[in-house]
Amino acid sequence: MEYLQLNGVIKMNDVLKDIKKQIKDETVVVATSGGPDSMCLLNLIKDTNKKIICAHVNHKLREESNEEAKMVKSYCTSNNITYEYFEITNYKGNTENYAREKRYKFFEKILKKYNSKYLLTAHHGDDLIETILMRIIRGNIDNLEGFKKLTKRDNYYIYRPLITKTKEDILNYCKTNNIKYALDKTNFEDTYTRNRIRKYILPELKKENKNIHKNFIKLSNKVQNYEEYINKEVEKKLKEIYKNSTIDIKKLNTEENIIKEKIVYKILKKTYKENIKYIKQNHINSIIKSLENKKPNIIVYLPKNKIFIKEYNKAIIEDKKEKIEYNYILKDEIKLPNSHIIKVINDIEETSNYTIKLNTKDIKLPLHIRTKQEGDKIKIKGLNGSKKIKDIFIDEKIPKEERKIYPILTDDKDNVLWIPGLKKSEFDKSKTKNYDIIIKYF
Repeated sequence: MEYLQLNGVIKMNDVLKDIKKQIKDETVVVATSGGPDSMCLLNLIKDTNKKIICAHVNHKLREESNEEAKMVKSYCTSNNITYEYFEITNYKGNTENYAREKRYKFFEKILKKYNSKYLLTAHHGDDLIETILMRIIRGNIDNLEGFKKLTKRDNYYIYRPLITKTKEDILNYCKTNNIKYALDKTNFEDTYTRNRIRKYILPELKKENKNIHKNFIKLSNKVQNYEEYINKEVEKKLKEIYKNSTIDIKKLNTEENIIKEKIVYKILKKTYKENIKYIKQNHINSIIKSLENKKPNIIVYLPKNKIFIKEYNKAIIEDKKEKIEYNYILKDEIKLPNSHIIKVINDIEETSNYTIKLNTKDIKLPLHIRTKQEGDKIKIKGLNGSKKIKDIFIDEKIPKEERKIYPILTDDKDNVLWIPGLKKSEFDKSKTKNYDIIIKYF
């Protein structure tokens, strides 16, 4: 761990002015790691006369982290700043993602505790350059805005007042204002892409233009403006294309590719919520290809055990289900897995495929309601010969997922008597014939 202490005073009046303009609340939470950026911000915010809550997270990944926590706490004690502390242990999965998730849960807890709407972080102009370059290198060109100065979350804002400053500006501020800070040695290792950009690429860019961060801010703002405009258009179209958790494929396929892609992403975000980070560009590409494919039924497997199901002109995203099979004995009424009801009734004038009349002398009781089995056939009323139920489902354009749980009525000898709502067998009796059972499909 290394500290730097020099005499002298310097202020960032433009940043202070922006903070006072942006934040009207009395209380702010400052995410403080102990590095020069966050210590600069913590010291700077003192001049705003706000109630300051320092939120420090000890990641416990380096030997120096305990000493850094003490250093931050000592600073807060000396400057009458409320200090909140949290340790991350028992890491699971991806260390970086896990730490970020835990860190922000802690921040949100502290914001709620102190009834604050603003979380201040110390991201600066050089961070913005690194972030945008990393995304270009990795091919993530859909997020070229990097990060905004102000980001709206559900119940609070993330505010980055140092975005107009460089690392050099921050170090000069810390030196001349005699501010202690810790240096994380891992930030200088070549293991990480961001570090290599910081060490080798960024200095070369600054040789060409020492204020290049300002051009990246302009780029970021312009991309944000484009994104905001497109998102407004997408939201309008989304209401027509995505209703009752179902995608209208015909309408979606009339849109330009950029709108189509944005709509698919927004639908995925509605489904995944905080787990949207698991969705990558290849998942979106696969969905769009399936939408444009002429095949009527396609399934795209997605992360977190979800599936995208295209069925003719409609599509849905749902949890992947295990195969459902059932075989009920019909006595009076059964509520089916597809939320429909089959019920024995006393009388009805209706003769559609949603009702059937049977004579118990022609069949073997009890009656069964079950799922389709391989090779199932039905002797359709009024036609010669039998037809496979699989072919009837295809002819009637029953979606593949629905076929798995579609009810079939059989007798105890496994004769198929009825495909409710679709076809009746030769066992169905007309009004003028003898029958003693009437069944309706609701």
